[in-house]
Amino acid sequence: MRTATDSSADERYRAPALDKGLDILELLAEQAQGLTRAEIVKAMGRSPSEIYRMLERLVARQYVVRSAEGDRYSLSLKLFVLSQRHPPQARLVSQATPVMDAFTKAAEQSCHLGVYDRGNVTIVVQVASPVYWGLSIRAGARVSLLDSGSGLTLLAFQTPQRRAEMLAEHEPLDGQARRPAARALQATLEQLRARGHWQADSRQTHGVTDISLPLLGPDGSALGALTCPYVRRIDRHAAPDLEATRALLARAAAALTLR
Repeated sequence: MRTATDSSADERYRAPALDKGLDILELLAEQAQGLTRAEIVKAMGRSPSEIYRMLERLVARQYVVRSAEGDRYSLSLKLFVLSQRHPPQARLVSQATPVMDAFTKAAEQSCHLGVYDRGNVTIVVQVASPVYWGLSIRAGARVSLLDSGSGLTLLAFQTPQRRAEMLAEHEPLDGQARRPAARALQATLEQLRARGHWQADSRQTHGVTDISLPLLGPDGSALGALTCPYVRRIDRHAAPDLEATRALLARAAAALTLR
């Protein structure tokens, strides 16, 4: 929760030029097709000359790219590349990928790894099913802290103080169901922690069962959540069933746990 002291410190250390650049990056992050300079000016409520200078610098530093026609601006992949170089995440990704790849081959299902990020969950690794069908969530996608197996698993395996901080930072994502009452959420998290995993129908897609397990750190808190969006086959192919898939996912999560 932000306090008056936080706000006064924010004002004391303002850097207007930096704020403008970050505002542009955050605006473009929400626009799959990019925006024209005029659209950016309108959205930010700033003068065209301010935006022009800042855009030129962002283009020069390769955080933003122009369309071939030169009339639209969009984010480059530079921020994504920088995030992958961040040492803790880089180590997690490098360790998780081969384990997840082995799981997908054994289970014939997709899986993804989510970590807590700014009030919700960011998918940092995604490995597709090796067969010709399956459900995948792209790396870099944001999923809800309160409306997904990944998010609830991350919440369940935290200290009470850390959980309260995460809930305070949470902002609803598009399509998210209404926030559950505090008592109902607490009961859900306690049951999840007692079982050691999440397993329930997807809250976004019919016919999918989400299975999520925590990747635990030395203190028993979840560093990430390993999730399989299980899709049951109904043809004659003998793929692993739900229970077998959960056992395979639990084995993968155990291999990545640091306790």
